[in-house]
Amino acid sequence: MFSEFTRRGFMQTTVTGAATAGAVAPIAGGLGYFFTAPAVHAARAADKPNEKIHFAGIGVGGKGDSDISNAGSVGEVVALCDIDEHTLDRKAGQFKQAKKFFDFREMLTQMGDKIDAVTVSTPDHTHAVASLMAIRMKKHVYCQKPMTHFVGEARLMRTEAKKYGVCTQMGNQGTAETGLRRAVELIQGGIIGQVKEVHVWTNRPIWPQAPSYTARPSYSDPVPKHVKWDLFLGPAEERPFVDKYREGPAKGRNVYHSFAWRGWWAFGTGALGDMACHTANMAFMALKLGYPTSIEAVAGDVNPETCPSFAHVTIQFPAREKMIPVTWNWYEGRKEGKKLLPPEELLAKVLNKGEKPADSGSMLVGEKGILYSPNDYGAAFRITPKALTQNVNLSKLDHLPTNGGGDLGMKKEWVAAIRAGKPHVAMSNFDYSGLLTETVLLGNVAIRVGKKLMWDGEAMACTNCEEAKQFVVGTHRKGWEVYPKVS
Repeated sequence: MFSEFTRRGFMQTTVTGAATAGAVAPIAGGLGYFFTAPAVHAARAADKPNEKIHFAGIGVGGKGDSDISNAGSVGEVVALCDIDEHTLDRKAGQFKQAKKFFDFREMLTQMGDKIDAVTVSTPDHTHAVASLMAIRMKKHVYCQKPMTHFVGEARLMRTEAKKYGVCTQMGNQGTAETGLRRAVELIQGGIIGQVKEVHVWTNRPIWPQAPSYTARPSYSDPVPKHVKWDLFLGPAEERPFVDKYREGPAKGRNVYHSFAWRGWWAFGTGALGDMACHTANMAFMALKLGYPTSIEAVAGDVNPETCPSFAHVTIQFPAREKMIPVTWNWYEGRKEGKKLLPPEELLAKVLNKGEKPADSGSMLVGEKGILYSPNDYGAAFRITPKALTQNVNLSKLDHLPTNGGGDLGMKKEWVAAIRAGKPHVAMSNFDYSGLLTETVLLGNVAIRVGKKLMWDGEAMACTNCEEAKQFVVGTHRKGWEVYPKVS
């Protein structure tokens, strides 16, 4: 409950510093929680079904490139924002009518009455501040995974989306796949019996920080004219720009911008944040998981700056409805040169002769059998023993809505929710994906603290480890605050 969130003191901790970049004017107060713009219309397409939905893209390079392109195919793109001028100009070549901005706060302030919905595809650490500003202006939000950088931000985005009645969707596109939805139906229908354990693994990390680099470079580089470095930093504390590593095994590779930010705690959420919202999604949905009761992790190269080189995270969930308690295992990276995977005896039960485990995948172990997905999204699967699937249609959905459109299908479903004025139509809406994101990020908290955490989900509190709070709530630089201020 949000009242518990405030009562227990999970308030904003700030790191002081200016929030300006080059010629970009500072935005007073960061337009944070108490921002009150003129009554922006947030044109509800449910009220105006014949009008195009007006989209703005926040972060339009990398995954943001396709996110705003897909949105543009089901509406009109009126604004684009990116901290990299080269990236921004390239995308503006596709949407020539769209206005360009470096600072999303400036964009939303100037164009609030012309924007109905936004896509947020920035580095993880700016997901919440961009999304929350839009939500509080009653804009519908599509935000890339993981939904947020910190557990507390995910809780806040869930509550604020409900408060302002907006339609949301997180970008874990496997949710739209028929295979994932059918797997959900079959598991909930009891095809493998009560599920007692889940195993999920990934081919991440693939960034240079783990394990070769665990500290910030001691040198710095001039900030390129096309990069608005302070806006890239956003809520993160100030640090010098560094272009590429000058020595070591990753010599010549990017340090922060672009993509390599995923390996830094200041900007990214490591392998868990990068992939678990995809790879663990099917199991999380099928098993109707919510708040866990405990989280523990064994990880390598743990340090304050960079994400680990390997980790095995174990999360316990209580009984739900008629489902028994379940143990959820996550595996990432390599330990002593060997990829972390589920136990060999378990893999042997699902792999064919001569078959190797998928680079990324998941297994749900039930009392009668195992569902194995050799797929990032849980969109392809098979069930062992095969006898369990006799006379069972493994591809046709029984009751979940058909989509099958992948990434574009996620945008279409989000737009359908907007037009209907029904947030639940988007299956990865923040009410669902916020819970998934909280669980994923709690794995990172356990990694960083190095202790088994006992978790009170309703209160959003670790009951046995006070030091975990800093990683649950996080810090935000002045001008980029997201949490309610204490009077």
